[in-house]
Amino acid sequence: MRILQVVGGLNRGGTETWLVQLLRQIDRQKYQMDFLVHSEEPGAYDDEVKALGSRVIPCLKPSNPLQYAYNFRRILREFGPYDCVHSHVHQFSGYVLLLATMMRVPARIVHCHSDTRAVDCKSSLLRKAYLLAMRTLINMFATRGVAVSDFAGTSLFSKSWKLDARWSLIPLGIDLSPFREKVDRKQILSELKIPEDACVVGHVGRFCGVKNHRFLVDIAEQLCDLEPRAVFLLVGDGPLRPEIENLVRARGLQERFAFAGIRSDVPRLMKGAMDCFVLPSFYEGLPLVLLEAQAAGLRCVVSDTVSSEGDLGVTGVTRLALKTSPNIWAAQLRTDLSKKNEVPVCQDWISARSIEASAKNSEDLYLSSARC
Repeated sequence: MRILQVVGGLNRGGTETWLVQLLRQIDRQKYQMDFLVHSEEPGAYDDEVKALGSRVIPCLKPSNPLQYAYNFRRILREFGPYDCVHSHVHQFSGYVLLLATMMRVPARIVHCHSDTRAVDCKSSLLRKAYLLAMRTLINMFATRGVAVSDFAGTSLFSKSWKLDARWSLIPLGIDLSPFREKVDRKQILSELKIPEDACVVGHVGRFCGVKNHRFLVDIAEQLCDLEPRAVFLLVGDGPLRPEIENLVRARGLQERFAFAGIRSDVPRLMKGAMDCFVLPSFYEGLPLVLLEAQAAGLRCVVSDTVSSEGDLGVTGVTRLALKTSPNIWAAQLRTDLSKKNEVPVCQDWISARSIEASAKNSEDLYLSSARC
């Protein structure tokens, strides 16, 4: 079965990481995947994807519907035919699936990875018209739909989305093997230039508005007054990183922050450097970093906009409202830092969130889509 995965790019984001892990795990003799991306800039995963036998195909101008349609149709003629188009670009998937229908692709899957309701409801009238149009196209042209959480499904489909037999809730999975490896905390902290006796609060995420890094700095300012050994380890990169670094310096917190940039060894950093994890995002779908943090045995403090479907049956996840003051978040983190033992994870829950289980679910999805 030939599948075209449509994604913005192949950098180290949650969706992209899952897709690459899926490519590693799935039976590549039965399922041939190519990746259509919306940029000519090299992605962090490009080389690996190509080494695994897939193609990375730029399709430019998504902001220009006519030009994008021309590019999309040219790509399908040149690299196709495809049995399935699997789109991961949220609302824009409506237009992708319309074009796939026009090119007679039989199986057309829309995959919802985010719960954007909080942002969508504040959109301009023009933006709301666009969202309505895209949802209409999704409803008309998707043969199957997948949501990573109940909140995500409601965001892209409707409040009654589970009543439509085409839509399914299928949680994503993570590669658990790195979390079984031994790590040297002293060595890792030395690499990161973090003191050995530090109490490290970890965060992994792209530096963009949705991840709410400014609030994270507010939390850090409060926690550093409560815990003199507190250090915040931020993993990731993005357009807002310079702004956040400047904010950290303006608050006099530069000695309390370590900016690690984009890393390929996130599980190693979680197990070897972090003592707890914080995720104050405005919205998420099912954040894989939350699954990874729990797999590493970390206590987690996350915003209440994050779906509880991201919990691995542990007691170490605390949800707080974003309207709650930073000092409350800081107090919770201080409490979590005082508990040195790892949080035990329910093995049944974590096995259900493994990349092996996710690959099996994906294969079932593709087989059922081919029969539609």
